[in-house]
Amino acid sequence: MKDTLCKALVCQDHIRLYMVRSTDLVQEARDRFDLYPCACAALGRVLSVGSLMGSMLKDEKEMLTISINGHGPIGSLIVDAYHDGSVRGFCSNPHVDTEFKESGKLDVGAVVGKEGTLTVTKDLSMQENFSGTVELVSGEIGEDFAYYFTKSEQTPTAVSVGVLVDPSGNVVSAGALILQVLPDATDADISICEHVLEGLKPMSTLMKEYDDSCLEQLAKDMFEDAHVLSVQEVSFSCPCSKERMERALSTLHEKDLKAMIEEDHGAKVTCNFCNERYEFTEQELQSILDKRHEKNV
Repeated sequence: MKDTLCKALVCQDHIRLYMVRSTDLVQEARDRFDLYPCACAALGRVLSVGSLMGSMLKDEKEMLTISINGHGPIGSLIVDAYHDGSVRGFCSNPHVDTEFKESGKLDVGAVVGKEGTLTVTKDLSMQENFSGTVELVSGEIGEDFAYYFTKSEQTPTAVSVGVLVDPSGNVVSAGALILQVLPDATDADISICEHVLEGLKPMSTLMKEYDDSCLEQLAKDMFEDAHVLSVQEVSFSCPCSKERMERALSTLHEKDLKAMIEEDHGAKVTCNFCNERYEFTEQELQSILDKRHEKNV
């Protein structure tokens, strides 16, 4: 099964259900940044929830940025999410030491830390961006996002997210789920959701079990009255390009560009969000300078 995102209404359309299978996009992040296991699990969880949050945006021109810093050894985690569910992101320390819980599972909270904040900034193509910040609850990501939705967006929300990494560091399965209570939900609807959540297997386990099936089936297996609204493919996607990097270089001071030409004999520019590297020759850098001079004439 490809990475897909499913939106549905359940409990007589009183509860919103979002689910994503994110195994491939988390694997791509792992490969691009050579993420060690805990870094892969931590960033993978944020990418997975970010994909769901991006799909909640109403317009294709909108996007949001998630920033988490719990002052743990992994440093900051930054993820951009878009209307179509595509995401990109990175963490400060991709080679953070692996920590384990007593159960033998990766200890994401230990590397993320919880003495910090989670911030979501939404670019809604308005004069000012919307930004909401909450204190971290555990650094385990799922609980922190549930607290964010409830505290910052006043929407009672349950979040389940998981990334399963094998001994070699590859991603076996990854996914996330968000349940949001709508204003007309009854106590009975909430009880049903609580019952489903109590019996819910870890998301990484569910994504592995349903790997040959589809999220629509999973939604219907969880809730008999699931009304699937849409299913779409999602991916790790970065809009960077050599042209964009050229525009960034053109904003540098002239002396810096000359130093790249005369001393470095070229330049290598790496995108923070996807680790893609772009190389510029002396001639290309000189062309950037020449275009600047032409504009100033």
